[in-house]
Amino acid sequence: MATKVPIPRLGQSEETVTIQSWKVKEGDTIKKGDVLFDVETDKAVLDVESQFEGTVLKILVPAGKEVPVLCTGLIIGSPGEDISALLKESAVPAAAPKAAATAPAAVQKAAPAPTAPAAESAPVSAPVSAPKAAPAAPAQKAVSPRARAFAKDYLIDINKVPGTGGGVGRVTEKDVQAYLDNSGYNAKKITPVALNVAKEAKLELLSLTGTGDGGRITLADVKNAVFEQPKPMSTMRKVIARRLTESKHMMPHFYVTVSIDMTAVKAKRAALKKQNISISVNVFVTKAVALALREFPTVNAECTGDAIKQKSRVNLGIAVSLDNGLIVPVIRNADKKALDELQDEIAEQAAKARAGKLTPEEISGGTFTISNMGMMNVENFAAIINPGEAGILAVSSAILTPVAAKDGSIVAREMMKVTLSVDHRIVDGSEGAKFVNAVKSKLEDAALWDSLI
Repeated sequence: MATKVPIPRLGQSEETVTIQSWKVKEGDTIKKGDVLFDVETDKAVLDVESQFEGTVLKILVPAGKEVPVLCTGLIIGSPGEDISALLKESAVPAAAPKAAATAPAAVQKAAPAPTAPAAESAPVSAPVSAPKAAPAAPAQKAVSPRARAFAKDYLIDINKVPGTGGGVGRVTEKDVQAYLDNSGYNAKKITPVALNVAKEAKLELLSLTGTGDGGRITLADVKNAVFEQPKPMSTMRKVIARRLTESKHMMPHFYVTVSIDMTAVKAKRAALKKQNISISVNVFVTKAVALALREFPTVNAECTGDAIKQKSRVNLGIAVSLDNGLIVPVIRNADKKALDELQDEIAEQAAKARAGKLTPEEISGGTFTISNMGMMNVENFAAIINPGEAGILAVSSAILTPVAAKDGSIVAREMMKVTLSVDHRIVDGSEGAKFVNAVKSKLEDAALWDSLI
């Protein structure tokens, strides 16, 4: 019996996902546990395994399309099985709009057609188009087949051509010819190589500005136009943009910065290295933050409308930078873990994040976040609070700095600035200052680190 296979919800907050690639094709025989496809969520790329056995009869969602979770992705059954009823009830999302289709072969009249490619240096008085790909808006004006065929070689946006036909503004072949004559199109000069590249990129000639001799459009001009074309955001980038915009709009952020003397941490790290134990600065910061959150439960909280929800556990999100965005794996019960446990878990989660192998459980449930840019030679920065939390700590680089000692002498110390961003609905200024100074005092306390090793 044929079965509809839905695209699963991979996280509590997921409403849409994007299938990055299919691992099966129609006609393939699959068994339970086989990977059907991988999906890009707002946080990671995850494999989706089959819970069914059978033959892939129909794939309903194309790769690269963002679709709602739980819609039918494919239908599995027996070869030759009638699935017409299932197709009707599957409510498959409509495919994303595509660029306007070009009509059959162009009817070559009055306006000259593009010439064959030649050397880059030889100018051609021919058609080509520039920066903006012709939009394929659903509400396109009426265009006659002959007009569309005639226009297809000239890289113009047919929707910009004034129509005079049929009493409803239908674009005719005559209208296209008039547009070419009156728009200055025929005065454009472009080299053959640039022409071919512009065609491939579906650029609009009239939007290109030439920098060559006499205003000739060169290959460099076309490449610049291609480079400047808008590119769609990934699912992850779109969700980052939406959530952080919501965070700044909904949460009144305020910021507290302190400078921390990292002498105690550096000394402890050096001592541990002699024992072949490597603990990163980030781990010391993580532990200090976790211990401080136990002392300041208001910072380890969330605002839910007119109520404040304090979290009983200290689950720290550790921001990891990726090529296409940012992801925050969560270290659960960080306050109860030893430094070496934190070191191993943070390293493991960061590696999985960069490989796109984190599970939904590993990126949910955080109560506070740390964003560490210490390895990037950053003096100071402020971070945006992750929705569902009350604060985030931005950690900068430890920089050798002249400071005044207690006896009034000037000494060199590795000073590290950290900036706390907190939700002012939950945390007042004095509470935020006490919290960030508690983190400071722990990092500067050599006796604390001796006791924790």
